[in-house]
Amino acid sequence: MTTQEISSSQLAAHSGAKVRIHGHIQSIRDMGNLAFVVVRDMNGLLQLVAEDPNIVSIIKTASAETAVVAEGIVGAQPQRSELFEIMLTSLELLSTPAASLPVEISKQKKVDALALSTMLDHRALTLRNPKVRSIFKIEAVFCEAFREFLRERSFTEIHSPKIVATGTEGGAQLFKLNYFGREAFLAQSPQFYKQIMVGVFERVFEVAPVYRAEEHDTTRHLNEYISMDVEMGFIKSEAELMQLLNELVAHMFERVSEKCSEELRFHNAQIPKVGQIPQITLAAAVEIVNQQKKAGKEEKTDLDPEGEKIICEHFYKEEGSDLVFITGYPLSVRPFYAMPLEAEGEPSSRSFDLLFRGLEITTGGQRIHRYEDLVGAIERRGLDVETFGDYLQCFKFGMPPHGGFAIGLERIAKQLLGLPSVKLAALFPRDINRMTP
Repeated sequence: MTTQEISSSQLAAHSGAKVRIHGHIQSIRDMGNLAFVVVRDMNGLLQLVAEDPNIVSIIKTASAETAVVAEGIVGAQPQRSELFEIMLTSLELLSTPAASLPVEISKQKKVDALALSTMLDHRALTLRNPKVRSIFKIEAVFCEAFREFLRERSFTEIHSPKIVATGTEGGAQLFKLNYFGREAFLAQSPQFYKQIMVGVFERVFEVAPVYRAEEHDTTRHLNEYISMDVEMGFIKSEAELMQLLNELVAHMFERVSEKCSEELRFHNAQIPKVGQIPQITLAAAVEIVNQQKKAGKEEKTDLDPEGEKIICEHFYKEEGSDLVFITGYPLSVRPFYAMPLEAEGEPSSRSFDLLFRGLEITTGGQRIHRYEDLVGAIERRGLDVETFGDYLQCFKFGMPPHGGFAIGLERIAKQLLGLPSVKLAALFPRDINRMTP
């Protein structure tokens, strides 16, 4: 009988066959002359059964997280709540832990009860827990679906530099670094580069880390996160971007639903039904928030975290939507390159945010594309036009109407899975207090 090397996800197709499988020991039950070993591989869990005294003696020297290679005969299809079994014919221990485990990752209740600091201090180990690991499988599928959707619509993937000479948007949230004796910064976003590349490819996207020197230690902030950026040329208005985003988000959720059913079950997560996402102006949203505010509270003039939750609850109740677009942001709170929207009152912009279950996950809008208008916008913000010389080159030589948006990967995962902190959706999070592991 030939031996086939497979993973746990392929066991159903190999009942009665001799197979080789590798992974880490999750738990051991030593019954004396019989032993049961639960093994975790890249796709899931399975159970090894040992009756041979020589193999049982090997198992007695192993412990949780020992890396193994096992061979044996695959048992019959198990009941729904049980694991596939392999009757062992051989077992090789590849390495055993050099220290006792600080966290019992095989016991889900104990992992769920861990303090955030403990979870992150022992990240190399806690990431092995199937429920924790599932977060990053889901994020991988989000990224895969993001790329898939855009490539089908003739977008080209780009990779912009993360070390820059000036602040991308002229803001203060910049990490400075010494670049061979010169001052440089970590990029806050690929904004300038993706606009430049619209002049090259017309439609571009990027999936990459961005950096914000954010001093708030909250459940919604990271200092390094993965931004899923899109920029598109020859648009008529920001409405085209919002429609593209609507269809993109629907596709991303659909793919996660198709490919991550087991991972979603770990978190009891429900995929949202994404139809035509409703939209509301900032002014109208603030009015709804103020109407629902508790007596005695000061009226709001913008959407804070509490306001975002209230608006999402309102639209879920009224229209059954987990998502809502907020439009009509004042120019004063948007970057200098935001396209103005002619309207009465305070100057407004052709920009938008997308909220998902109470949290902003996307910001976007149409950009100024005429050179003279962009120079004027920079000057009105009190910024030095000369420092934007490289960025302005593409506008000097002609740019089409364009715009784009950016989705925060960790934020969309946090909201989908109901995680208490966005830090749990980052492999090795960086915040004001954490630079390791």
